[in-house]
Amino acid sequence: MKAKIYCDGASRGNPGEAGIGCIIFLNDNRKIEISEYIGKTTNNVAEYGALIRGLEEALKAGAEDVEIYSDSELLVRQITGIYKVKNKNLIPLYERVKQMLSNLKSYKITHINREHNSMADKLAKEASWKIKK
Repeated sequence: MKAKIYCDGASRGNPGEAGIGCIIFLNDNRKIEISEYIGKTTNNVAEYGALIRGLEEALKAGAEDVEIYSDSELLVRQITGIYKVKNKNLIPLYERVKQMLSNLKSYKITHINREHNSMADKLAKEASWKIKK
């Protein structure tokens, strides 16, 4: 099973009320949409949260080959090893992503411009307004 994951995190303030958005396209024509409020956090934590949720759903659906698309240059460059992860809040999230990726036969992560990630961006922004009480 192959999957394409478009993921995005949004934070209203940094830190601020945050949400994640993902759209996962599976090669059996299924589409999974995720829009979840994740509390008060930074934009970078939200970006990692979106990727983790996208990977969880793709793995649950049986994906073995995954293409990931994100408009977060930091996230993509950290996952590919171009940048080191120095922020103590991101290290456990990075480690979780790498562990999840190790369960796949193959993966590719690509930085895309925000306008090419508009669906995930919209889901993340909508989720940032869904404050749990």
